[in-house]
Amino acid sequence: MISRLRGRVFYGWWMVASGFGIQFLVAALLNQSYGAYVVLLQRDFGWSKTALSGAYSLQQVEMGILGPIQGWIIDRFGPRAVMQIGVVIFGVGFMALSQIQSLGMFYAAIFFLAIGASLTGFFPLTVAIVNWFEKRRARALSIMSLGFAFGGVTVPIIAFLLETIGWRWTAFSSGVLIILAGLPLTQVIRRRPEEYGEAVDGIAASQEASAAGAVGQAAQAAPAAATRDFTAREAIRTPAFWLISLGHGSALLVVSAVLVHLLAHLTENLGYSLGTAALVVSLLTTVQVVGMIVGAVIGDRYDKRLIAASCMVMHAVALLLVAYATTLLMVIVFAVLHGLAWGIRGPLMQAMRADYFGRSSFGVIMGFSTTIIMLGQVAGPLVAGILADATGSYEAGFTVLAVIAGFASIFFLLARRPRPPDRSTDPPPPGEPETAAVV
Repeated sequence: MISRLRGRVFYGWWMVASGFGIQFLVAALLNQSYGAYVVLLQRDFGWSKTALSGAYSLQQVEMGILGPIQGWIIDRFGPRAVMQIGVVIFGVGFMALSQIQSLGMFYAAIFFLAIGASLTGFFPLTVAIVNWFEKRRARALSIMSLGFAFGGVTVPIIAFLLETIGWRWTAFSSGVLIILAGLPLTQVIRRRPEEYGEAVDGIAASQEASAAGAVGQAAQAAPAAATRDFTAREAIRTPAFWLISLGHGSALLVVSAVLVHLLAHLTENLGYSLGTAALVVSLLTTVQVVGMIVGAVIGDRYDKRLIAASCMVMHAVALLLVAYATTLLMVIVFAVLHGLAWGIRGPLMQAMRADYFGRSSFGVIMGFSTTIIMLGQVAGPLVAGILADATGSYEAGFTVLAVIAGFASIFFLLARRPRPPDRSTDPPPPGEPETAAVV
């Protein structure tokens, strides 16, 4: 596969393209369309917003629990095999969703969807891309994440299918499509460039050696570089690890609440049709694409902390606008602000972690971060759903989440790069896997 695709293009960019396609499938069929399913399932079964929010939150709990284990497996065995298993589970999950008759069956289907999405999508793809890029890491992650944004553009199509052929047929067809398209896309993914005669960023080994100087100096370059990478244990002992994770989780308070409840808020509280509400989501994700392009341009040039903090304020203002919207213009401004903030900030979270902690143990480090981030992903939909059931609108819930997200911009401002670990006087025991002690 690599020999056929290598040519004049660095193979890492083929992986970015594959990741784009996989992210598109996951977003279009599940993440971005979940809110449309919520509207129809509530109409057909009469389930409460809290119950439907709980199902989404269950996905995030599973991902958080799986995070450290999944990170260790990916670091040890590579992302491709994990993703292939995930594609099959993901597809079967949608087929199970098409057959549900009760809330318990719905939660069981979500259980499979959550595991499949976690093993297939953003987590393993990010680990793979981080391993293949350094100087252009933010750009590569932003381009890959464009697939998620473009998936949101298709929400009106998914909403149309849900209303015309029904949610059951739409869910079953989604499962078939995921397996047929997802398995070929995962074939492109590889673990590390060095294992296939490539180098990070596509820089030839001879160029690296000449840049390092004499042959003797070049021979010492690899171990010196390795000492700059943090182990998982070293990373979680730094304030930066916790500050980035808390900031990321706070951002997802808003993102997850919007994913689950925006369509319900626009249709029930603001009186728009499902088709019009879906167009708002399409606008939001179109602007998200613009944000990712902006992030790809500025992410590797400017301080990621300041960019992320600014995006947090935009998230907060956007959520307040849609919570108290009285005109379509306010809804449009919300979509623009939230889409830009999400698009710019999203890929920078992982780029910042990789910049700070290196790529040697990135999978495990990202896995432990996911466990913390999960709190925001779980709390956002639940807070919005519980307060909406109690008050009859989303104003209170959206306000609480917006205020928290706005203040959480401070986490990113404080998340300064930690000093590289110095293991010159305390080498690790020979043959002991670094990750074994922290899993």
